[in-house]
Amino acid sequence: MPNVTVYHYDAFSSIPNKGNPAGVVLDGGHLSEEQMLEAAAKVGFNETAFPLPSEHADLRIRYFTPGHEINLCGHATMATLYALHTKGLLGGKNDLTIETKAGILPISIRSEEERIHITMRQAAPQFQPFSGSLRELAHSMGLEEGDIETTWPTVYGSTGTWTLLIPIKHLDAFHRMKPNNHLFPEILKEMPRASLHPFCLAAHDSQADMHARHFSSPFSGTVEDPVTGTASGVMGAYFARFVRQEPEASFNLTIEQGQEVGRDGRVSVSVTDGQKIEVTGTAVYVDEFVVSI
Repeated sequence: MPNVTVYHYDAFSSIPNKGNPAGVVLDGGHLSEEQMLEAAAKVGFNETAFPLPSEHADLRIRYFTPGHEINLCGHATMATLYALHTKGLLGGKNDLTIETKAGILPISIRSEEERIHITMRQAAPQFQPFSGSLRELAHSMGLEEGDIETTWPTVYGSTGTWTLLIPIKHLDAFHRMKPNNHLFPEILKEMPRASLHPFCLAAHDSQADMHARHFSSPFSGTVEDPVTGTASGVMGAYFARFVRQEPEASFNLTIEQGQEVGRDGRVSVSVTDGQKIEVTGTAVYVDEFVVSI
């Protein structure tokens, strides 16, 4: 049974055990897809990333939940690039491209105030309508239908990974949320494998613009993603299209997430012309361990 060394980084925070944990396997080139999935299942984080050689970009990254492979993961990208940069494995490059199943995406790495900031371009935003029951949707999160804001639509959105964006009226509702993930596929008839991403335009931090939680698809093998990069990115595109109603607007947002699960983190989102979505964050090394597969 091969042993796999997994490096644990927390993304979207500079404080260990805050933000979102990700596993990074730096020597996974010899592993099969089945072995990568088995390793991710044993790690148990929402995502484990495997950086690999690429013929089309500076590197390729594959992302696995404990249940399946996904096209793109923001926080695992932050963790992977932080690991490669701090270990000197990028050849001194600060601007590079990564090959993902969501396309080839630009990355830039900058050091400011003794912190490393990683900016990741995401895929162009897409939206699809949700025609299910708001009442059933609210109940699947432990809420009432009246907690969902109907001024703006509940829609599926993606900048690489599909999630259902759910506007919530008040910040206090987030403390009442208790997801029943096994109910999601029956409610999400158009995209049964999508996750849920409730958010609101109020925040605990006066420096933040939006607050969110992220509930995993039951197929992923996890319950909640503490601080999410791709979902935060598509929130920026949602804000331009549906809240500001300026589909080609340009602006910056700070997203807070993770407070309810004790993993407070921040994601900076830049929206340019409504279509160019970039997220910026940092990461921090926590520890490393070995799993046998």
